[in-house]
Amino acid sequence: MTRRGPLQPTLAQLRALVAVAEAGGFSEAAAELGVSQSSLSEAVGKLEELVGRPLLRRSPSGTRPTSAGERVLQHARASVQAAGDALLAAQDDGALSGQLRVASYRSAATHLLPPALALFRGAHPAVGISLLDSESESCGGGGHAVHSGMADVAVLLHDEAAGLHLTPLAQDEYLFVAPASRGDHPVNLSELQGQTLYLPPERDSCHQRVRDYLRGQGVLATDVSSVAQDSVTLGLVSHGLGVTVLPRLALAPLPPGLVALPLPVPLLRPLALAVLPHRAGLPIIRAFTAVLLASLQARGLPAPGRAASSAPGPLLH
Repeated sequence: MTRRGPLQPTLAQLRALVAVAEAGGFSEAAAELGVSQSSLSEAVGKLEELVGRPLLRRSPSGTRPTSAGERVLQHARASVQAAGDALLAAQDDGALSGQLRVASYRSAATHLLPPALALFRGAHPAVGISLLDSESESCGGGGHAVHSGMADVAVLLHDEAAGLHLTPLAQDEYLFVAPASRGDHPVNLSELQGQTLYLPPERDSCHQRVRDYLRGQGVLATDVSSVAQDSVTLGLVSHGLGVTVLPRLALAPLPPGLVALPLPVPLLRPLALAVLPHRAGLPIIRAFTAVLLASLQARGLPAPGRAASSAPGPLLH
């Protein structure tokens, strides 16, 4: 007589849970997967029977995981990802297919990634590409997106990627931004005192990086105002309502009425491409990493470790 072990969830059940949790509803997930809503409900229901508790909670605002559901989701995403990786690992570098999900800061997604994504799509047309905003509440940051399985790779800060395999990309320099009427003479950090300093919200890594820098330079910025959109910040500064410190990538192209200048002591944002260590060798990820590095090199962007003085000079507009 064959002895059976405990019942195990099926991959279809785990995939259904992940799809509904990420889509925020059964009908939305069914549409994305191209299956019936009833089949998704049945799969999730059987999984809930197996674990003995609800995993999803329906509400007027959508369907969200319960506390148990959040815990199960971590393993469900890893299982679904591992199943897909088994197929991706067998591919040849020159004949890739599948999906590639890239999480990124908005500034990098605007200025770094499009040329590389275009080259990658041209070389591998069978690969579908999704670009995720790592600063969105649903993404929770590039590192979280990669760890949770929401993204395959992420462009993030080198020091925000604990437990991930990193490929250094470029050094993005922070610049002091003021009304153009100020002129382009060298910056004195005392200019940041006595007027409004506009920064991204506190949850944004740029906010903390700039505040730490100023404290290290002995500058006490007492009038700090948080603004979520860089374009709004630059509009306020251009009308003489204050100043800001932002990465160079976030300033391109610099709007009229502004000047952007190097800080007295350089402040850099080391950008890297992050991936789970056991996935770094997948052909699709190796190929994308190579294309991205080649694209950055061809455009002459400051390489990792290059001195800040070798970066382009002040931005004037």
